[in-house]
Amino acid sequence: MSLHQPTTDELIKIASSLSMTLSQADAEEYLQLMQPSFAAYDAISDLEDEYPPVKYARGPIKELSAEENPLNAWAVKAEIKGASTGSLVGKTVAIKDNVAVAGLPMINGSHTMQGFVPKFDATVVSRLLDAGATILGKATCEHFCLSGGSHTSFPGPVHNPLRHGFSAGGSSSGSAVLVANGEVHMAIGSDQGGSVRIPAAFCGVYGMKATHGLVPYTGAMAIEATVDHLGPITSNVEDNALMLEAIAGFDGFDPRQSNISTHKYTEALGKGIKGLRIGVLKEGFSLPNMDPNVARKVNSAIKILENLGAIITEVSVPEHSLAAMLWHPIGCEGLLMQMMQGNGMGFNWKGQYDVGLMTKHSEWRQQADSLSASLKLCLLVGQYGLNHFNGTLYAKSQNIARRVGHAYDNALGSVDLLVMPTVPITAQALPAADCSITESISRALEMIGNTSPMDVTGHPAMSIPCGLIDGLPVGMMFAAKHYDEKVIYQAASAFESACNWKQL
Repeated sequence: MSLHQPTTDELIKIASSLSMTLSQADAEEYLQLMQPSFAAYDAISDLEDEYPPVKYARGPIKELSAEENPLNAWAVKAEIKGASTGSLVGKTVAIKDNVAVAGLPMINGSHTMQGFVPKFDATVVSRLLDAGATILGKATCEHFCLSGGSHTSFPGPVHNPLRHGFSAGGSSSGSAVLVANGEVHMAIGSDQGGSVRIPAAFCGVYGMKATHGLVPYTGAMAIEATVDHLGPITSNVEDNALMLEAIAGFDGFDPRQSNISTHKYTEALGKGIKGLRIGVLKEGFSLPNMDPNVARKVNSAIKILENLGAIITEVSVPEHSLAAMLWHPIGCEGLLMQMMQGNGMGFNWKGQYDVGLMTKHSEWRQQADSLSASLKLCLLVGQYGLNHFNGTLYAKSQNIARRVGHAYDNALGSVDLLVMPTVPITAQALPAADCSITESISRALEMIGNTSPMDVTGHPAMSIPCGLIDGLPVGMMFAAKHYDEKVIYQAASAFESACNWKQL
């Protein structure tokens, strides 16, 4: 197949977009010199793409009516039975709809992706099936995963299972709802600013964002590689640890993975926490929008930990607020270049690319006016940063992030865990479909003050439910050293065993 080649006039325009000036004669000469490259492009275009084989049969796809899906938590249902043996036999799973499941539609919360069907399974999907899990379908997620609220998903908002009309949290909104509502045992979420932990906190379930790179991101639609995480959302600690055991580890494709260390996380369960050192992060309770009722509820939970034998001290990491600020240039400029300009994959990494996804997602440019307000905000900030600072503030933020990471490490040198509220508020009412830009964005980003820092630094962090305020859940977050998820599970297991969080 012979691909389109530019005319001299088109080449002159291409040169102009690169701040170069070509004469007609220059353009003609360059066109001749470009012929070997065009021949290579033609040859590669004719080759078949390469992607992993699909191992397990897919059941029929079922689109659900509004009556069958009242919380809008399912994107699509289809049963896929995994291996007959393994640690997850008997466990049912939902997969967030930014993660590839071969043969099932994947729209990542946006109507611009309608019609896209992946040809291969994400690594986490293959590993869950190999471990014996049964996948029941795809969970609704927020518009390109750019919201901590649950009002930006297509075709409609996801409702909190404890109170209809209230936010379920995002962007893994459907994943948390399906677990909390008892429709699946466990679900995969993704987390770039808190998107596993926020909905876990709002819905009263357990959400783990493991160390950056521990869980391979292969087959998931990227936002920004340095903050991309996948993680388990479950209704109890044991299932969470089991799920992480199944999905963690090197896969040979994901550039986010380097010198990773996995553990038998279930071995940490039931060990108790006598003598465990837990540092109450002062800055985690000092967010500008911290609801004092949330703070009191988390402090009461910390008192239970102390009664169980943990050694509780207050610690300070002044860089905590700086970490949240660093998220803005990293997140906004990074997502502009990788997820949007890079068509969902980006460049400059070796691994498994999804060519079909790149082709489909490139269509966003023809429908940019219909992107969510929160995504538009990030794109505008990112383009401004690139236009005026040439990526230098992104680069500086990545450099400073190492120092901030060391600040958490220093605090974790004197304690085993840090603890703080997952989010500063409980679930809020869903905004109306015709709400203002300001309200939509406020409801999307108001809760990330404690969650986004751990995406910037890559430290593992988990939200566990620790009580109710006016019938809505409160989340408590543990954070630990890199690859020390087992200590988080140890503490979470002890707390879970000691009390019924719904009665706190």
